[in-house]
Amino acid sequence: MTSSSSSSPSSSFFSRFCSSALRSKPLSPAVDIAVRFNSGDGLVRRLGLFDLILLGIGASIGAGIFVVTGTVARDAGPGVTISFAIAGLACVLNALCYAELSTRFPAVVGGAYLYTYTAFNELTAFLVFAQLMLDYHIGAASIARSLASYVVTVLELIPFLKDNIPSWVGHGEEVFGPFSINILAPILLILLTVVLCRGVGESSILNSIMTVTKVLIVLFVIIVGAFKVDVSNWTPFAPNGFKSILTGSTVVFFSYVGFDAVANSAEESKRPQVYLKVKFTYITPFTLLKIFFVMFQRDLPFGIIGSLLVCLALYIGVCLVLTGMVPYQFLGEDAPLAEAFTTRGMRYVSVLISFGAVAGLTTTLLVGLYVQSRLYLGLGRDGLLPAIFARVHPKRHTPIHSQVWVGLIAIVLSGLLNVRVLSHILSVGSLTGYSVVSACVVTLRWKDKISGEGFGGRVSRRGEGVICLSAIACCGFAAGVFFRFDASYVFTLLAAVIAVFSAAALYLRQVYTDPPGFSCPGVPIIPSISIFFNIFLFAQLHYEAWVRFIVLGIVTVGIYAFYGQYHADPLNSNSSIVYHRAPTEEAR
Repeated sequence: MTSSSSSSPSSSFFSRFCSSALRSKPLSPAVDIAVRFNSGDGLVRRLGLFDLILLGIGASIGAGIFVVTGTVARDAGPGVTISFAIAGLACVLNALCYAELSTRFPAVVGGAYLYTYTAFNELTAFLVFAQLMLDYHIGAASIARSLASYVVTVLELIPFLKDNIPSWVGHGEEVFGPFSINILAPILLILLTVVLCRGVGESSILNSIMTVTKVLIVLFVIIVGAFKVDVSNWTPFAPNGFKSILTGSTVVFFSYVGFDAVANSAEESKRPQVYLKVKFTYITPFTLLKIFFVMFQRDLPFGIIGSLLVCLALYIGVCLVLTGMVPYQFLGEDAPLAEAFTTRGMRYVSVLISFGAVAGLTTTLLVGLYVQSRLYLGLGRDGLLPAIFARVHPKRHTPIHSQVWVGLIAIVLSGLLNVRVLSHILSVGSLTGYSVVSACVVTLRWKDKISGEGFGGRVSRRGEGVICLSAIACCGFAAGVFFRFDASYVFTLLAAVIAVFSAAALYLRQVYTDPPGFSCPGVPIIPSISIFFNIFLFAQLHYEAWVRFIVLGIVTVGIYAFYGQYHADPLNSNSSIVYHRAPTEEAR
């Protein structure tokens, strides 16, 4: 009796944990949704196409151009251009998957977390949220410090302030170990948090002004710098080999996260979805034109792809000019663009770049804080986090509690810690989260078309598909590890071949449905390539990034086990959701 009674609670806890962790959120049909919560009104649709594109550009063009380029170029040389191109190509594949899911899901906040919750299960969605959120938290603190440093640089243009501003104000003063005092970064974060709490309209106006300013400055820099390029500086193009270029692509990958910000603004987009049914069976020369035409009919997918392509073009242009003006060995790591023009006797351009950096980092930080609060809002609604995160101000229509919480975390990290020590573990959440999103596209295409049994009747057809997706991810990681540690190319090739066979099994063994609205071309091949490439890049990260992934995963499972599983509500029964059926193609 004693043994039975003592084992019963643990057995009950484990069974409840498993049943809760494996449940998923039902996918509603493509509809336009108005959400009204008991705590107040929902978010308001105020963002148009131009706002969304600027939102994506604002989230991306910042540290990637004004800070990271110099750091990566010191190792990759002029090949930093290829690093940005590789990361951009991977993000284009990811963006195609995001674009499809943005048209299939109800236009509410959640992004990658919401897609995973529906396509897979609750625990996986919570893990994706945690990994992405840590990236955003560390990234926000790091950008805030860089912004504070650039603001001090601009202030020191005033003669009586030159060399009179203490280092602990904006540049940061080391105390001991990882601790470093910075006063200006928290002040800037407080100001931006207040702007975001006032409403998406006000923050969108600020983002638009700052983003247009920095894009014009970047274009000016590219045009002026092109006349100062010495092509001999591009030789050797990859001084430390292709491996350094590939490692650099993992560092700059976080520079393209803007399209994730666009996806998370679904509930505030005026025209979030595409309702015309368009299928791309084969990739032809006309595919890109078709994609452009279909996405233009609704703002969200066009904002995702459009902002990414603009950022890719600007990054490549800046890298070519930067490495052409100054030999890569002499590029600065803190302000490479400004220093490059100063060394070429164009100090007025350096001053302009400093103003552009302030605008660029401000918008990157603003959008980063915005996205974080919307993700917390989504989890608060679903019960995986306390309900206070789900509250929306009835007049401002902003999740003030979530926004203040996000601001507080960034203030503490930026004010007390030398976050550059943590910067090399960035991109972990982005790479893994985007891989899961790509898998969601494949899963949702055959989720309701399960027939027969896979692997000789031992598992279901859906189970077979999940095994193939997992095999592709594992092969991507194995190939990346073999490449990183200079193993024989036979092992790398073997991993790639297994991934190809797994993708072929997905293509031949599954029955795929045609989604409403925009569809990612080449499913399941394009998402499979995306998964393989993302995890391959993940394997190039520092081993501490792998430790971060494992430790955070364990902590997240613990939080879910003792809180999330008891409060989560996949049906969102605490809210009143009104569905308005989208007009049919004939009605249009």
